[in-house]
This record gives sequence, C-alpha cells and structure tokens, in this order.
Amino acid sequence: MAILTASHMACAFGILGNIVSFLVYLAPLPTFYRICKKKSTEGFQSIPYAVALFSAMLLLYYGFLKKNGLMIITINTIGCAIEATYLILFMLYATKEAKIYTTKLLIFFNVIVYGLIILCTSLLSNGKLRVTIVGWICAVFSVCVFAAPLSIMRLVIRTKSVEYMPFALSFFLTLCAIMWFFYGFLIKDFYIATPNILGFAFGIAQMVLYMIYKDYKKQVLPEFKLQDLPTTVINLRTMIEMQENFKAGTDHVQEEHATNE
Repeated sequence: MAILTASHMACAFGILGNIVSFLVYLAPLPTFYRICKKKSTEGFQSIPYAVALFSAMLLLYYGFLKKNGLMIITINTIGCAIEATYLILFMLYATKEAKIYTTKLLIFFNVIVYGLIILCTSLLSNGKLRVTIVGWICAVFSVCVFAAPLSIMRLVIRTKSVEYMPFALSFFLTLCAIMWFFYGFLIKDFYIATPNILGFAFGIAQMVLYMIYKDYKKQVLPEFKLQDLPTTVINLRTMIEMQENFKAGTDHVQEEHATNE
C-alpha cells in the first residue's frame, strides 16, 4: 500500500494551485473579448496587466533560483505568456496616450525595477542568500497584492452593493490562496506560504461581505468615476472585474437614458 508522503501532497497541491491560478489568469478574457469586438480599450487601464506580468516574472526568477521550483516555474511561465498577450492586445486598440502610458509602465516595472532586482541580487549575493533575498521580495509584493482587497471591501460597505466584488472571483482567489499555502507549507517554503495566509483571510472576509450585502438592491452609481475607483489596487483579478462591471453598468444607464429620450 502506497504511503502518502509530504512530497506527494505538496505535488498534489502544487498541481491544483497551477490549475486554479490558470483559471484566475483567464478571468480577463471577457474584458478582452469586449475590447477586440469594439476595437477600443474604452475606460479600461493597463495597470493590472503590467503589474501581473511583473509579479509573474518576479516569481519566475524565484522559481529558477530555488530547488524544486518546478510548480512555481510552470504557472508563472504561463502567466507571463498570458499577461504579455493581454498587453499586446491592449496596445493594439489603445489610444496614443494610453500606449505611451503603458510603455512607460512596462519600462518602469518590467525593465528597470525587475532589472535592478536581478542585477543587485546577482552581484551582492549568491546561493542561499540570494534565494532568501528574492524570497523576501516576493513575499512583500504578495502581501501588497493580498492587502489590496481592503479598498474594494470598503467600496462594498460604502455602496452596500456587491456588483464590484463577484462571489465567484472571491471564491477562486481564496481557493488559490489555500492551495499555495499548503504547497509552501509542505515544502517548507514560507515565502510562498506566509502571504497566502493573508490571502485566505481577505478572501473569507470578501465572501462574508458578499453574503451580507448580496440581497441589497443593486444600484448603479453614476457619480462614481472610473478614476475614483481604487485603480492602485494590485489585486489584479478583482480590479479587472470591477472595471468590467462598472463599465457594463454605465453602458446600461446610458442605454436606458437614450430609450427614455
């Protein structure tokens, strides 16, 4: 009878983490279907995709440095490819100003900051010390990612509406945090495991808020402008869904107004 060891369990959680993360990476597909159909980026922004690409590149670097980093390498290689595709599509249909802004964003995050991290860690450290430094950088960045829902949760409480915080998205982000926590815990990689404790806590909090406010009457709030929403939020999927729902709601109001006229 085969014995289920910690390494077997870690492999299982790593595979499940890859699958759930892949589904989360695909969350913006409706947004880009809309962009391609209308041949315009409308009010959508490139910040989530640029930061997502930076995050995937950073974790990919960490995966190559550490031993047995295959699970981290596979999903973040896929993530880099998907986010790069999103950015290419965005650049194809963006305005001149948006293209310039996106280019600056990519140069700052994905060339300058990422290049400095690789250069400094390569020149000033080696072996386990380099893995430790890059691991800390990844952990701090992940904490920022998982802390981002605070802005969205505040918006839900303020508006008493969950249209900016889809339950399915909160559920999959929570599930993703659970998978990567157990993967990191089982392989004793606390740079991966620790930030996902925060991710799990915020995911549960989002779902509790959803259950509280889901029966409230949905209201489209035209006084909210896109720039008033937390565009600095780095919780990438929630932010993307927020933008999509806001835009859809705005279009609905405009259509009703046109009909009434």
